Amino acid sequence: MNIMKLHIYLFRHGETTFNRTKRFTGLVNSRLTPEGIEQTNLIAEQLKEKRFQIAFKTSLSRSSNSLKIVLKYHPECKRVIVDDRIIERSYGDLERKYHKTVIRKYGKRQFDLWHRSYDVPPPGGESIKMVEKRVLSFVKALLSLLQREKVNVVVSAHNNSMRPFRRYFENLTIKQMMALENPYDKYFEYTIKC
Repeated sequence: MNIMKLHIYLFRHGETTFNRTKRFTGLVNSRLTPEGIEQTNLIAEQLKEKRFQIAFKTSLSRSSNSLKIVLKYHPECKRVIVDDRIIERSYGDLERKYHKTVIRKYGKRQFDLWHRSYDVPPPGGESIKMVEKRVLSFVKALLSLLQREKVNVVVSAHNNSMRPFRRYFENLTIKQMMALENPYDKYFEYTIKC
């Protein structure tokens, strides 16, 4: 029996205006900055020689617009699927607020707890633990799709949805996952044997 090697290419959308000004973005749409477009062009160049048949994005414009830049080199990619199990973490009541405003109002300790702890959600938002649950549901479905269809895929994701994705494929601890800062200009490749 022949063993096939299939590939998952994962990348983060380019920098947005909210990222640049250190605002909680979450489920709010925020435009790519000129640097964000340039970063995504770098990813597109890095992925130019790779081949994938299916692309995944979220319903947020930064994921869609970044994927559009990457796909300009990939006429072989005939299916684009929107799946919000890989959408950014909801920051609830903190969305649109500047980090410095939240620190001033609630203190650095509380800010760090909401921003960087695994299981404490911000008011009205999601913890990383909650994000991980939906991302793992996506990963399970993705692996099933690869087994069934024997395709390579590309995934245009967000910083906080990439954390549990990478934890799964890189066998990271919670502490290692929480320390990840996903770059805007580099992709991650995972090989699946079928």
